Amino acid sequence: MDEEITFRYDTQLLIEGSNLDVDSIIKNLTFHVRGDSLLVVGDSDLVKIHYHTNEPWKVLKYCSTLGEIFDIVVEDTVRQSSGKQG
Repeated sequence: MDEEITFRYDTQLLIEGSNLDVDSIIKNLTFHVRGDSLLVVGDSDLVKIHYHTNEPWKVLKYCSTLGEIFDIVVEDTVRQSSGKQG
């Protein structure tokens, strides 16, 4: 039985900066970008983000305002669930 995927893109990245505020990042992402399975962990210098959304570019745009973003991964869960690569 196929499971319906509401939020297509598994978006993951790291942010390196200063005075990063995990609670503020969570509030901003949940208010401005629809999604689920949000995970924001780290400290004031380094934060890891994991978020399922249909708008990964909004996550990247916001996070880039906070510091340097790197180790960016955006995976299409629909393609993954159908066995397609790339």
